[in-house]
Amino acid sequence: MSTLHTRDLIINVPGRADGFPLNLSVEPGQTWGVLGPNGAGKTTLLHTLAGLLPARSGRVVLNDSPLIELKRRDIARQLGLVFQERQDSFPATVMETALIGRHPWLSPWESEQADDQSRAQQALAALDVDQLSDRLLSTLSGGERQRVAIATLMTQNPDIWLLDEPTNHLDLHHQVKVMSLLRDQAELGKAVFMCLHDLNLAARWCSHVLLLYANGDACWGPAEQMLIPEALERLYNQRLVALKENGLSVFVPA
Repeated sequence: MSTLHTRDLIINVPGRADGFPLNLSVEPGQTWGVLGPNGAGKTTLLHTLAGLLPARSGRVVLNDSPLIELKRRDIARQLGLVFQERQDSFPATVMETALIGRHPWLSPWESEQADDQSRAQQALAALDVDQLSDRLLSTLSGGERQRVAIATLMTQNPDIWLLDEPTNHLDLHHQVKVMSLLRDQAELGKAVFMCLHDLNLAARWCSHVLLLYANGDACWGPAEQMLIPEALERLYNQRLVALKENGLSVFVPA
């Protein structure tokens, strides 16, 4: 299983001075939630970790190799990303979209085999979109498209899952289903690192939390140490009340 590290990483947020250097280790079995206000750099961080944006300074290390030195195919076999928003460049069915996840594992000009088709079908079923496999992606609702994107990542089957707002557009039932699936993947040895707006999802499902402040400050650690009212009130500039229900913390605006 792969491990993702940052070494004195400062992400490049335009118009902001250098922030606090990030020295994180995202390990197999961990589920990370990244919390912060709008503009704090959550999406920028995720894209930097995926090698899609350059860092202002520092570096990202995948296992023992600097990410910048690795080939994209090698990265894609170990690390996958679900974007917050996406555009459909070409008409494609749901099944064709899910099968994109197998591309890092195929040789040039090699077609998908029965095992690839089976992986995609199982992933679509896990996200409750297998009945839509012949539909064009462009005809789906926002929530259905989001679940297809996560199914595509599941089909890709990398060791490290990066997700930007994985519950975006989802109804309550599918929010729970997706978060449960991500937790299950971590229990299978994957490392999950996701940006979230709902801190109660982080409180319910994450083992570790990274708090990104608007001024570039950051702190991180086990969820129970990070998810305390004092830190969260400073993060969101909003007074909060912490409630306990069946041993779980729930945060509501004061």
